[in-house]
Amino acid sequence: MCTERARQRGLSLIELVMFIAIVGMALAGILVVYDNAVRSSADPMVRKQAVAIAESVLSEVLMQPFSWCDPQDPANDTATPPASGADCTTPQDNGGALGPQPGSESRSSGTDPFDNVADYHGFTMNAGITSLDGTAFPELSDYAASVTVTRAGAAFGLANDAVLRVDVLVTGRGQNITLTGYRFRHSPHATG
Repeated sequence: MCTERARQRGLSLIELVMFIAIVGMALAGILVVYDNAVRSSADPMVRKQAVAIAESVLSEVLMQPFSWCDPQDPANDTATPPASGADCTTPQDNGGALGPQPGSESRSSGTDPFDNVADYHGFTMNAGITSLDGTAFPELSDYAASVTVTRAGAAFGLANDAVLRVDVLVTGRGQNITLTGYRFRHSPHATG
């Protein structure tokens, strides 16, 4: 009888190998799930950064003037402001071409910067994100941004040139974020 009790105690080699194999597979499965969770936890940070860039650029554009004439237009006289876009030399906001007016304007120029919402149409930052003075942010070099400005007054039951729609697209690190804002001409006779 003693020999039978000795046989019943402990594990056989086959049982021990099976136990190690099952525990090893369970640990491998847990590590795969943990690895996926850690890798995807960085994505919200990347997405949040892309949204922050888009919000910053959209805010910059929407804070610009939106008057009948570009602030540099010769017809934009503070003593006798233009009564409509037809009074402008270059009717940028009254059916004319959207984009920098005059064409020499650029976002980072110290002497001839963008000075109107419509100036940003077609603006892109393909080699990373920069500040207003053109300083690059090395930590944002993987991102790109582009701005599209279109007339959208008809969507609000207004004259088509009374509202501009601004779309900012930010791409980078696997993210594509588009934010849209609208700029209404609230004081059309303002000269700048």
